[in-house]
Amino acid sequence: MKISNITIFQNMTEQEITALNKSKFTKKRIYAKNTHIFHMGDVVDSIGIVLSGNVIIENIDIWGNKSIISYAGEGEVFAETYALTSTPMMVDVVCAECCEILFINLKNILKPENSHNLWYPKFMNNLLMLSAQKNLALSRRIFFTSSKAVRTRVLAYLSEQSVRAQSTDFEIPLNRQQMADYLNLDRSGLSKELSKMKSDGIIEYRKNHFILLNMENNL
Repeated sequence: MKISNITIFQNMTEQEITALNKSKFTKKRIYAKNTHIFHMGDVVDSIGIVLSGNVIIENIDIWGNKSIISYAGEGEVFAETYALTSTPMMVDVVCAECCEILFINLKNILKPENSHNLWYPKFMNNLLMLSAQKNLALSRRIFFTSSKAVRTRVLAYLSEQSVRAQSTDFEIPLNRQQMADYLNLDRSGLSKELSKMKSDGIIEYRKNHFILLNMENNL
């Protein structure tokens, strides 16, 4: 994808982005499916940007229970809070498919001697905007998982995905197990509820492709 379309580089000219890259603050890596990019406990100094593929940010407790905290698709950023605070990671970052990742070393880029660069204030503004967007994303997940009713959680998530796609016919970035982990649901319970919703004429679906139908019967 075009680098200038990524939030962290918005409003920056191609010359400014090139200058940033030439300063050796960035590097690219390719990862195979199911490969860990970061592990719980890692202390990182770089943010990751997904150039292609999809990554999952997950937490596994000491009993082995997995919860998907968030995910990042093409053009999205991860690990920015940990890179800014040098706090040991409380999550794993795993490739859901083959991924190309661009890393930006925040520890080096935010040194005072770089503040004279023309790209610096734009980068800082974009970093602030990115942090605000991530806070909104975490708030959405809390909204998705706050209800005790399985159907309400599923509808909240599918509605949000529909809005993002600007269509009632869309694909979600998660497989069924990942969707269950993200919504804090048992997979069998999620599958059972999806089947009921299909029988009730609320949705149609095949794998990760969904179509929202009669929302009047959604309760």
